[in-house]
Amino acid sequence: MTVKRVIFIRPGETDWNRQGRWQGWVAIPLNEHGRQQAQRLAKYIRNIGMGALYSSDLRRAVETAEILSEQLGFPPIYDQRLRERNIGIWQGLTLDEMRAWYPHEYAQVLDDPDGYRVPGGESRDDVRARALAAFNDIAAHTAAETVGIISHTTVIHALLRVLVPDLYASELAVSNMSVTTIARREDDAWVLVTADDVMHLEGLPTKPYPELEVRR
Repeated sequence: MTVKRVIFIRPGETDWNRQGRWQGWVAIPLNEHGRQQAQRLAKYIRNIGMGALYSSDLRRAVETAEILSEQLGFPPIYDQRLRERNIGIWQGLTLDEMRAWYPHEYAQVLDDPDGYRVPGGESRDDVRARALAAFNDIAAHTAAETVGIISHTTVIHALLRVLVPDLYASELAVSNMSVTTIARREDDAWVLVTADDVMHLEGLPTKPYPELEVRR
């Protein structure tokens, strides 16, 4: 069976999300609001027709996956290649703190947003390479037409840039517990169906991740 639809899901809110802190690989749990967000999506998850659920192995993604899988009736499959970008020395910082404490490194990432590797961490190009390898494995080996992938802002943007090349993916918001869906056409090209869909939250507040000022 060929994968025909992929549903990207960003994990629910954490306290660091609320504070505007970059989390990277830090094991931050969902806060109570984030758990409520996941439970809202879980109410509708069976109606989506999802046949498999893959997830980042970071704690906030795992907790989200566990809540959704209770309704799906099958366990998630964890893959560390779906992790958020490792941002090294910037983990736990806000954008203002990055600019103030690491002005040289911050200037470098603005000059080369895709290729610059944060000290102790990864570049966007690094993330794209590992995320695309994970996606290709999922698409090639999953016996389901509709697949869910719980991942993070940088990964979702990176994959959309490759899979839907006409789309300026980094301009798309990816809010906590949002759903972004792509579908495969008959010519095997992927098209965007929905972006940053939060209708399932039924008005429960959510917000996108703070981005760097320069996007490419």
